[in-house]
Amino acid sequence: MSGAAIYAVAVLTAVVALFASDRVRLDVAALLGLLALAVGGVLDPGDALAGFADPLTIMIAGLFVVGAGLVRTGVADGLGRVLERIAGRDPLRLLIATMGLSALLSAFLSSTGTVAVLLPVVLAIARRAALPASALLMPLAVGSLLGGMLTLIGTPPNLVVAQELASRGLEPFGFFAFTPIGLAMLALGVAYMLLVGRHLLPRRGADREIAVPTLRELAAGYAVPERLHRVELPPGSPWVDRTIAECDVRARTGATVLAVESETVDAATRRAVWRSRRAEPSTRLGANDAIYVYATRVSLERLLRASHGRLDDEPELALPEPLMMIEALVPPRSDLVGQRLRDTRLQSAHRVTVLSAKRGGALLETAPQDGAWPPHDADPTSTSSRATDAGPRLQTGDALLLVGSAAALRRLFAVPGFLLVATAPQEWERAERPSRRAPLAIAVLLGLLAVMAFGWLPNAIAVLLAAVAMVVGGCLRMEDAYREIHWETVVLIAAVLPMATALEATGAIGAGVDALVGALGGAGPRTVMAALFLVTSLLSQVISNTATTVLLAPVAFGAAAALGVSPTALLMTVAIAASTAFATPIASPVNALVMTPGGYRFRDYLRVGLPMIGLMLVATLLVVPWLFPLR
Repeated sequence: MSGAAIYAVAVLTAVVALFASDRVRLDVAALLGLLALAVGGVLDPGDALAGFADPLTIMIAGLFVVGAGLVRTGVADGLGRVLERIAGRDPLRLLIATMGLSALLSAFLSSTGTVAVLLPVVLAIARRAALPASALLMPLAVGSLLGGMLTLIGTPPNLVVAQELASRGLEPFGFFAFTPIGLAMLALGVAYMLLVGRHLLPRRGADREIAVPTLRELAAGYAVPERLHRVELPPGSPWVDRTIAECDVRARTGATVLAVESETVDAATRRAVWRSRRAEPSTRLGANDAIYVYATRVSLERLLRASHGRLDDEPELALPEPLMMIEALVPPRSDLVGQRLRDTRLQSAHRVTVLSAKRGGALLETAPQDGAWPPHDADPTSTSSRATDAGPRLQTGDALLLVGSAAALRRLFAVPGFLLVATAPQEWERAERPSRRAPLAIAVLLGLLAVMAFGWLPNAIAVLLAAVAMVVGGCLRMEDAYREIHWETVVLIAAVLPMATALEATGAIGAGVDALVGALGGAGPRTVMAALFLVTSLLSQVISNTATTVLLAPVAFGAAAALGVSPTALLMTVAIAASTAFATPIASPVNALVMTPGGYRFRDYLRVGLPMIGLMLVATLLVVPWLFPLR
């Protein structure tokens, strides 16, 4: 290889290492690689920036907007409710219905969006059917990944291989070209989960019927009752006639004031009654008021000394009426990922407090945002406590127990991609999504499918037209459209596409093809297909499947040319393998999303995913050459 080719391969190797390390954001790693190629003279400025104007990049950004319109108008949510009606409580029917519906949605929405919509529905169904969540959540994730194989827009790798054909002057894959293979893989995946996979899944959770929990039951799962206290303030308290901010409760004691209860006279009955209100920094405390606080034993003792208050814990003390409690999940690409709770400013920005958190079913010792909370019964003023009170950094799939007014919580969950509802108590009135624009959203989707299926317009223009129609039609606002676009994915694709150009221009792709064909010792095309499948699937377990496909699609095309066979079969093989990200929780955002609520461990993904990947390999070698002849 030439010096430029060696340099390009070295840059690519460094980028892949950054992808796998998970220490640098994928888009940042890709941009660093792109800049290295441009600065090194391998790419001129036009080629380096070409990915940002590529039709593939525009198409993927537009599809995020179309999917968001379907979610925000309640179309996707309505399909989730259909699952509740048709699945019943039979475990086998539930598994089939869950995988089938998630696959159907993923054929048109992103797999992450599909799982985000169906996750709370599936959790509720599992509770009513006396099934542990682990029995349905991994099938939910697998179904969404298999659904990406059903259509051209099901997953970015499908668009990448279609674009590879188009860029070579060949007929690209049509909208439904993936459907026969996708249906075969979906049927195989469902059969595998029914016959083998469900027996490999862990059974973590109760085996008896579990109703939707009450507030008290939800709190008990996070050990909240032992830290929830009611304190009465006597007339001589130094906190009387001062605001909570002026009392500096958190900084002085480490406790969190959740609500204030005051005695007033009811105008109708002329009787004294207690009325509660959510505690705000500006809330002024009065004589004989009662405050509800969340505190450790040491923090409570400090609060009682500072306030001269009297502990008045009733048996089974509960939150006062204005407050609502709900369990939420941190989704992929949320702004919370990588932050510590004290840095998230949920309290000041959204008027919502995090009481506790879980990771993989185990309680985390964390710190509430906007203040310090010492773990266990540590002294909040000690040096060792202050060193740890920030708590661990949040990860995708972490569960948070939130408390606030119902209105504040609804507003918080309305922020796109920020938090997802995992478990809502019986007292929670589920906010219905607006459905007035649902018929329009469905019409836009059907129009997009028709235009792409019959080729009336270029795919990128068709998707962009549908995205604009969603906004103009009122399915979502333009500001929401920008927020719904996963810019990390868009920038990742735009930055990786020129890398493939650099590898081909320098001859690195050709060298890789020669090495692949030479290593197989003159083996037939099916052997090359198997090798491409295994390499693609392996890389997709640790790095983005989109980036993997962008890099391997030119290799597949070159291998087809070297073997003298049609490139469609080899490119389809790469696309299918890119969607087999079943074997690790980091392989896909959907795997990480179901990990905590399902109680899964790393080995659970390996145990279930590896045999399925083997089956998909065999099916690919049998079905793809039949539908896309090699000669």
